[in-house]
Amino acid sequence: MSDAVTFRGFGEKALPFLKALGFHQDRDWFAENKALYEAEVKTPLGDLVEAASTRFAAEGVPLRGSRKTSLYRVYRDVRFSKNKDPYNTHASALMTRTGNKKDNGFVYVHISNERSFVASGFYALEGPELRALRDLIVREPDSFRTLLANMAAHGFDLDRSEALKRTPRGFEDVDDEEMIGWLRLKHFTFIDEIDNAIVTTPALLERMVSLGTISMPFLTFGWRAIDPLREEAPA
Repeated sequence: MSDAVTFRGFGEKALPFLKALGFHQDRDWFAENKALYEAEVKTPLGDLVEAASTRFAAEGVPLRGSRKTSLYRVYRDVRFSKNKDPYNTHASALMTRTGNKKDNGFVYVHISNERSFVASGFYALEGPELRALRDLIVREPDSFRTLLANMAAHGFDLDRSEALKRTPRGFEDVDDEEMIGWLRLKHFTFIDEIDNAIVTTPALLERMVSLGTISMPFLTFGWRAIDPLREEAPA
């Protein structure tokens, strides 16, 4: 990856292209317009990830990515979906410690006409890893509370949109209402909603780098919970 990579913003036709793609879920149409997708959407998204990776490295933030490993495909996996539309109408990428999208503890960027945002945290952890994170919260509630207070000072709170209605098994004895709220979360993420007016500007890079940097203490807490499980996993 070259330090010279610069993100100037998505192309002016990026969002109109993604909107049109929603109407033209057709392989022939996409083939005819693939050069536009490459120039206005995919290449700028790669530039964004690689520019952010350079910035994170310079600031000592252990998150990285590249246009080869971090970008999600425009092609949908329709094998197990009732919706057989072949194309995603958003552009997205994930940056992690390894640069691998299968890793957890991340900064994620999502661009679409309906909603654009940057997110950080832990999403869809495997069962044992989710249990390990919840266990650490129970053991160190003051540390977790301080982390949340630090994020709140920057205007961020945990996304609670997919919380469980009941306390997960193994934590029935917890009676602290604040902690119960934390334990019922299925995902531990912070979201920065992005106005699409900045999608075509370098300001998007600044928002991505800012959230990643602010989130580092929280990510470090989560990694401390799940890393021992990964070290114990068979090769």
